Amino acid sequence: MSGARRSSNDPESKWRFCTKTRALLWSCTLLAAMELTALCHSRARAQQQPGAAAGGRCRVEAMAYRGWQAQQVSNPWVKLLFVPENGGRLIQVIFDDHPFLFVNPKFAGKHLPPSSNEWFNYGGDKLWVLPEGEQDERHWAVKSDALDAGRFTFQLARQGQRCEVTLSGPVDSQTGLQLQRTVSLGSDSPEIDFHAVMKNATGHPIEWSVQSVSQYDTGDPGNLGHENRNLWGFTRANPASSYLNQYHVRFGPAENSAVQVRDDGIFAVHYVPLASELWLDSREGWLAVVDGSSRYAMLERFRYDGTRPYPGKASVIFWSNGLQLHQHADGSTSFDSADQAPPDRYMEAELNSPMVRLEPGEEYRFDTHWFPTRADADFKDVTDAGVILEPLRAVRDSTSGKIMLTGSFGVLFPGKLVAHYYDARGVALGAQSLFDVDPRTPVRLLSTLDNPAAAARISLHVEATSGLDQGALGEVPVLSAIARQ
Repeated sequence: MSGARRSSNDPESKWRFCTKTRALLWSCTLLAAMELTALCHSRARAQQQPGAAAGGRCRVEAMAYRGWQAQQVSNPWVKLLFVPENGGRLIQVIFDDHPFLFVNPKFAGKHLPPSSNEWFNYGGDKLWVLPEGEQDERHWAVKSDALDAGRFTFQLARQGQRCEVTLSGPVDSQTGLQLQRTVSLGSDSPEIDFHAVMKNATGHPIEWSVQSVSQYDTGDPGNLGHENRNLWGFTRANPASSYLNQYHVRFGPAENSAVQVRDDGIFAVHYVPLASELWLDSREGWLAVVDGSSRYAMLERFRYDGTRPYPGKASVIFWSNGLQLHQHADGSTSFDSADQAPPDRYMEAELNSPMVRLEPGEEYRFDTHWFPTRADADFKDVTDAGVILEPLRAVRDSTSGKIMLTGSFGVLFPGKLVAHYYDARGVALGAQSLFDVDPRTPVRLLSTLDNPAAAARISLHVEATSGLDQGALGEVPVLSAIARQ
C-alpha cells in the first residue's frame, strides 16, 4: 500500500472507523459495505492481472542470484530460487515481491567445499537431520558436511500447468543417509509442495528424523542494522503436552518475555536478538511465521504421526538467532564477546519428521506444504482455507432482518468468498457469492446477505475459480442485533 493519505470518505477508511468499536459497527451504512465489497473485488482482480499476463503458467529457468548460478521456479504468485551446489538449498522465496528468507551476505555467491570442522551458514531453507550431537554415530554433528553443503543435482521433471523439480544429494558417510527433495508448484495458486526422501545408503539399519529448516529474515528493511522485533512464530500448543510449560527451552534463558502460550492455546514467540531454541510437541500439523510490519506470512503444514516417537518429543522447533549466553565450568556466565561480529538476524522455523528406523536401502518420505499469504501480529488461528485475524461474526439486524458478516483473514487460494447458510436443523438453505479473493490481498469482510430469512448458521468458504471448495474460514451461529455488544 502506498504512503498516500487516504480520504476519510474512501471505503477502507469507513471500514476502519466502523470497526473501532462494536457499538459503531451498526452505524455503518449499507452503501459503505457495498463500496468495500467493490473495493476488495477490484483489488483482487487487479492483483490477478500479472498472472493473466504471464499466461497463468509456471516455469523453470536458470538465472544469476546474489552471485550464485541459481534455478528459479515461478508462477504468477511466487518465485523459488534454488542453489543446488550448496546443499540443495532453497535460498529464497519471493511472494508478491516480498522475500521471506534470510540470505547470509557473508557467503552470498560462494560455494565452499564440505567441511567436518566448520559450518557455513548460507541461509535459506534446507533439509537437516535429528538428533544432533557429537557423542556417538547416532547423533549428527552439525557441520558443513555432505548433508549440509554437498553438491546436489538439479533435475527438471515438468513445467507448464505444474512445475516439478528434484534435488538429489550425495551419500553422507557419517549418518549413512542420502537426501532427496522434490519441490512442486502449480499454476493456479501460491501453494508450494515439498516431498523429502531420507534413504539408508548403508548395509545396516539406522534411525533418524529428517527436518525442514527455514531461516526467516528478521532484519528491518526500513532501518538497516536493526532487527525486526515484529516478526512472529506461531503454532498450536499441545494441551496434553509432555513439556512443563507446553514447550521446552532447549537452549537459552528459561524466562523469556518474547514467548507465551496464549489463553486460546496458541504458542507465540516474537524475535529478539537473544539466542533461544524452543521445542514443541504440537499435534495440529502447522506453524506460521508472520511479519507484523509488512503483513506477510508463511504457513507451513505437515502431517503429525501419532504412531511414532519424535526426536525429543518435538514436532516443531523455533530458533531465534542472536547473542548467546554461556555458562562456564566454574559456574560463571557471559554473553558473546564484544569483539565478535554481531550475530546474524534470523528466526528458524523447523518441522520434524518422527524418528524412523530404516533397513538397508529403505526410504522414508516426509511431505510438507507452504502457503504464503497476508497476516499480522493479530494472528488468531488456521483453517483449511486461510489464517484468521478477526474471527467470522454474523449478526442479524433487528430492523431489516439482513445478516451482516464481518471478519479479517488471509486466504491461501485465489477464488471467491461464498457464504453458505443453514437453518436451525442444519438444513442447507443456499449460498451467496460475495467477492473475489487472492492470497496477495488481506481480506476485510463487511458484507450483507441478501435473503437469509431462516438462516441460523453461516459458514464462510473459499471456492477456486474452477468451483472447487477449498474449505471454510469459519462457521458461526447467527446472533441477533441485541447480542452484538
